[in-house]
Amino acid sequence: MVSSRCVSGLMGRMLRCRCVCLLMLLGAVAMPQRAHALSLSLDSIAQWGKFPRFCVNTYRWGDSFFNGYDSTYVQGSGKRWNVKTRIDSWVDTYNFRFDNGYRMDMISDPSTTLGFYLTYMAVSVGYDMNIGKYFNGAQRARKRFNFQFNCSLFAVDYYSTTNDIGTTIRRMGPPGEVEHTNLDFSGLYSSSWGVDIYYFFNHKHYSQAAAFSYSKIQQRSSGSLYAGLSFWGQKYDFDFADLLAELHPELPPSWGTNYRVKNKNYALRVGYAYNWVFHRGWCLGVSVSPTMGLRRGYINDPDDVKDSFAMSNLLRGSLVYNYNKKWFFGVVGRWDLGLIYDKEHTLMSGNLSVEASAGFRFDLWK
Repeated sequence: MVSSRCVSGLMGRMLRCRCVCLLMLLGAVAMPQRAHALSLSLDSIAQWGKFPRFCVNTYRWGDSFFNGYDSTYVQGSGKRWNVKTRIDSWVDTYNFRFDNGYRMDMISDPSTTLGFYLTYMAVSVGYDMNIGKYFNGAQRARKRFNFQFNCSLFAVDYYSTTNDIGTTIRRMGPPGEVEHTNLDFSGLYSSSWGVDIYYFFNHKHYSQAAAFSYSKIQQRSSGSLYAGLSFWGQKYDFDFADLLAELHPELPPSWGTNYRVKNKNYALRVGYAYNWVFHRGWCLGVSVSPTMGLRRGYINDPDDVKDSFAMSNLLRGSLVYNYNKKWFFGVVGRWDLGLIYDKEHTLMSGNLSVEASAGFRFDLWK
């Protein structure tokens, strides 16, 4: 017969053996998982299984299809992320022409924002903060939000703006008696939003992102025709009550003391852009794109909604310098001009802005 001490010793050795085997098995399973967890490269993710491999292959196909540039003309920076800060300063202009020849030209007080933006490949999100009030004493603010999607084939831009800052009347008067003035006007509120979608025909050689988004690098000079759709809405509210008491401008009788506009616009955008690489690392970009379409909205009377012709124009220019494909610096100018009219008046409203940016490109993983 086997003693109880022998049975106990045998069972102990078997238990220790099982524990060692279990620890070895857990270690073998855990080690690849730790390696995967520490590496987020596409090749490593593709080894996780069939579905991760499918996602990686789909991503690589999409990257090749939507960003398939000719590397002789356009190259990537080698980094998928970039972060930048920018200072943006702009003014709004409002030029009224009435049917009796009377004119009134206004310009808003300068507004300056400090913005921070984060970009991953084609998607850029950021926010601008008003800092102009700390320099010019303005108590009211203007806010702007931008969202951009940009690839070699097409681009999508969304923006929204509210403006409640002071305005100055520079010139006003009847025909032949227009006078230069410097009259403060505080009775203005405006807001707008818009979406632009457009396709680049020479997308192999031209990159809008190289000139305006800093996510690509233009190697050789090239340009492209582009076309798409634009949708935007406007809301203006001019209160001339205080101005009437002082200068009595010859406004249309139907206006009373207020001028109000609200509309939505649906238009075709056609433009041309060109990037000139005049020295290694330097790129000068120019883009112009008029729009023509349908406007639906009212002027002064909310119950009198009408359809009319919508027209605007966007002119942009940039100067960009890339250093070692990591650091970038740029200056971008933008002039957006629109037209509102009826049988009593014409309003040319514009926005002129200049921004200076500096940023750094990087990768979160290899």
